[in-house]
Amino acid sequence: MEARKSERSVVASGRTVDDAIANGLTMLGARRDEVDVQIIKEGSRGVLGIGAEDAQVRVSIKPKPKPEPPPPVPQAPPPAPKTEEEPVAEAPSEEDAETDLDETTGAQIGHEVLTDMLRLMGIQATVESKLGYELADEDQLPPTVLNITGEDLGILIGRRGETLRALQYLVRLMVGHRLKHWTDLVVDVENYRVRRRAALESLASRVAEEVVKTGRSQSLEPMPAYERRLVHIALRKNPDVTTQSFGEGEKRKVTVFPNQ
Repeated sequence: MEARKSERSVVASGRTVDDAIANGLTMLGARRDEVDVQIIKEGSRGVLGIGAEDAQVRVSIKPKPKPEPPPPVPQAPPPAPKTEEEPVAEAPSEEDAETDLDETTGAQIGHEVLTDMLRLMGIQATVESKLGYELADEDQLPPTVLNITGEDLGILIGRRGETLRALQYLVRLMVGHRLKHWTDLVVDVENYRVRRRAALESLASRVAEEVVKTGRSQSLEPMPAYERRLVHIALRKNPDVTTQSFGEGEKRKVTVFPNQ
């Protein structure tokens, strides 16, 4: 179900908080940096699938800031005598300083938390922090990525990336608990997310070409909310096709339709 353009807030659900947020972004047609997220229920995986409960979040479009009136134009003072002085750098504002500190602290805490988790799991690997330019949507700042490198790390990815998503959720939860707010840290394993995104974009392009060529709609394999969103984004500027998600839970998939 897609939200009307007039809607500013939706309640979305998913197997994890990440899935619920991705569903909400798809419903609103918005990017992550354009919304505020309120976690209603964190959900539960239950025990052996019994008692499992979906996560639920409220995703709201951030209000646009009101333009401030232009400051009065001061009268120019008389020119001062020329002297040779070294330029003085302008001190950063408190808001900028707090933002930089918050982002730095989040990355540092995330690195520490993930490193400890790997150690306790008995996995020999290294965690590197970087900016994920390849994972950023258009006109969006790159996220901070904690990329795990090492040998035989497929166990951390799991079937269709399920283990990796669970690992990322736990890291975000623990970091958010210490910072007292939700964080958008991305956890990756040997750049799996980058490769998967490129593969999905290539798949979406091939399917779109086939749909235009045959004039018949085509459905992709079932995907988690995050990957469905990547397909929607990859084709949203293609004037020849339209995309829409159908199905429930793990069977939900993207269908590509030709524009008549």
